[in-house]
Amino acid sequence: MTKIEVIRATQEWQQAGAYYVRIQGMDRKYHIPLREEFDEHDGGKSRYIVLTEDGYSFATCRFYELDENSVMIGRVVVLPEYRGRNFGSKVIKEAEKWIRESGYTDIYLDSRLVAIGFYEKLGYRLTDDNIIFSSRFECKRMHKQLKKSA
Repeated sequence: MTKIEVIRATQEWQQAGAYYVRIQGMDRKYHIPLREEFDEHDGGKSRYIVLTEDGYSFATCRFYELDENSVMIGRVVVLPEYRGRNFGSKVIKEAEKWIRESGYTDIYLDSRLVAIGFYEKLGYRLTDDNIIFSSRFECKRMHKQLKKSA
């Protein structure tokens, strides 16, 4: 029996799991060099969610503060062999839980055009019709307002 674990990756070795998923799940497929994958938001004050199966990472996302009320979620990746099993939703919901606990009320993300429907099902809405060019992808900005925790 396999064990799925959710990790709030606060230690370097845990963050390495997030980086592994990003490299294997996106960079290799879309030929994104490491220099483009890693930016000023990696490490430092960014927070990472990592899902593992029997100790090996297979899904991740990161978020970082935009201002005292809002954060940006990004680098949402699930390894191909785990897709279609709701792990993308799980990693986002776990990030939202941590974001809410941290006192933020607004979440933004830049969705690839093909993923807009996925995020809409999770309660995100387009902020406008502008196309944002992110690395190799055309994206649109989305937003979700969190309810204050009781």
